[in-house]
Amino acid sequence: MREFVEYIVKRLVDEPGEIVISEVVGEKTVVYELRVAQDDIGNVIGKKGRIVRSIQTLLNAVSAKNKKKKPILEILKQPKQS
Repeated sequence: MREFVEYIVKRLVDEPGEIVISEVVGEKTVVYELRVAQDDIGNVIGKKGRIVRSIQTLLNAVSAKNKKKKPILEILKQPKQS
């Protein structure tokens, strides 16, 4: 599922090398923490959050079909580089 998220997000951003996805596995859920370049956050969220909601819908559909834990996608800010 992590690869699926990465595949989708790589096609949305200008800097695919900056993508970092980590998984936090819980009892009933899997949280995918997504970090992208600061300038790409808007590309992933979309106008009024439409793109990120669409990605979440796709994740829900895939996990329901495969009877896996509920996926949750979180977009986190990249820490500023000094």
